[in-house]
Formats: sequence, structure tokens, C-alpha cells
Amino acid sequence: MKVAIQGIKGSFHDIVAKQFFGNAIELVECMSFTEIPVLLKNNKIDSAVMAIENSIAGAILPNYALIDEYNLNIEGEVYLNIHHHLMALKGQKLEDIKEVWSHPMAILQCRKFFRNHPNIKLIEEKDTAEVAKRIQDKNLKGIAAIASNEAAKIFDLEVIRDDIQTIKHNSTRFFILKKEKETPNHENKMSNGKDKASIKFITKHNKGSLAEVLDIFAKHDINLTKIQSMPIIDKPWSYAFFIDLIIDDFKLYENALHLLSKKVNHLKILGEYHQNSLEQ
Repeated sequence: MKVAIQGIKGSFHDIVAKQFFGNAIELVECMSFTEIPVLLKNNKIDSAVMAIENSIAGAILPNYALIDEYNLNIEGEVYLNIHHHLMALKGQKLEDIKEVWSHPMAILQCRKFFRNHPNIKLIEEKDTAEVAKRIQDKNLKGIAAIASNEAAKIFDLEVIRDDIQTIKHNSTRFFILKKEKETPNHENKMSNGKDKASIKFITKHNKGSLAEVLDIFAKHDINLTKIQSMPIIDKPWSYAFFIDLIIDDFKLYENALHLLSKKVNHLKILGEYHQNSLEQ
């Protein structure tokens, strides 16, 4: 099974891929998220892992846009506790480090740590694990990476500071994506406990239209876990809404969608999948 991730082995996407699919996969490494939908569209891969939001930094709106633009199907979700470690060549100490290279999100999540070390220059790169690999391959002294403990092990680096993220309970939610939408087996879905759905809709340009939509879910006793607005590029000051919801009763959920379709200009089901919980 071919699974695409953003980054390389040792990255957080790699950890999620193995957690969801197991170790018997062929990893397809991508340096940008934009490569992933194209691979799915052209049947070069079977599935993909894509970060969608972080508990500190919030939603990754460009990834919502990619999922929508390429009509990808969300087949699952994974929450991962993120532990950022500062690592360098063996024998290096914190006072030896002049620059730290890492993904912009990782740097953002560790800002407080580096405020206490103003002599260290922060450099944004495309992937946490790729920097760790480069440090080892090129024997880069005075350079450190922010990456996972797995990356330190794979690329034989020394962790010089553990858990440098500003908020210790820092987690990221990842979507598991496929090209084709599979017809859900409702009976099997409900036997697995609570299920979840992600949908997109565009409201009509009427006063109170969003409130009407939310009222439909409330009357059907459907719990919303997230609501995210995103600008519609070709319609200034117009917005699409992305909602995650819990399905306790699939019939109530279907009835709610039927009523919703009459209240909005556009409705799309991005995925119906089994709910995942964050492991503490």
C-alpha cells in the first residue's frame, strides 16, 4: 500500500501513517502538501496523511482548500500529541548552536523557548525530519533541528533539549485521505460506536441563514465539534463553512442533511469516518 505524507521518514506525518496503517506500507515522501492531491488524482498512491489543525496554531486553511478543490474523501482522522525536541550532532551542546532549522509550524510552537536564547537564529524549512537528516548527512555543526524523537533515532542525532514546545499539551489532528468516496456501510459504522462526518456548505445570502443551519443540527440532537469559515476566492467577502459533527443516529444525521440541502446554496460531504480520540 502506497501512502503519501508531507515530509520524510521520522516526521510526524510518518508517525501518523504507521499508527493508522501499520508498518507494512510504502511511504511516498512529499516536500509540500500540494503534491499530495495530484498523486491521489493520478492514482500514484492509495492513501495520504495530511495535517489539518493544531491545538496551538489552529486550522491549516490551505489544506481544507486542497481537500475541497480535488474532491478528496476523508476516510479517517488521527490526533497526535506533538513533542518537539531540539537535536544536533552528537557532542554538540546548546551553547554551540548558532542556528535552528525546522518547519515554520514547529518553530511557531516553540517560540517561548527561543525567546530565552536570542542568540540563536531561527530558519524556516520544509520539513522537521528532513533537516535532521541533512544535519547528519552533511555533518553540520552549530546547526540544530526541531523534530520528533523518532527522527533523532533514525538519523543518529543527540537530543539536547526535550519537549521545547511552548504548550506541553500540544496536539495535531491529521486527516487520512483517499481519492474516491466509498459508500458507507451504515450498519457496520454504527456498530463501531460514535461516528463522525466532515461537511462543507455555503449559506444563502439571507439574514440569519447560518443560524438556521445550526438550528437544524440542534433540533436533530447532533453535536458539532468544529465550525470553520473560509473565504471563497472568486467571491470577495463570501465564505464557505466546514463543519465536523458527531453521528449518534445515522437516520437523524441523514434527515438533517436533507433539510440542510434545502437551506444552503451548496452542500458537500467531505467524509464520514470513525471518530478518533487523543491519546494522553
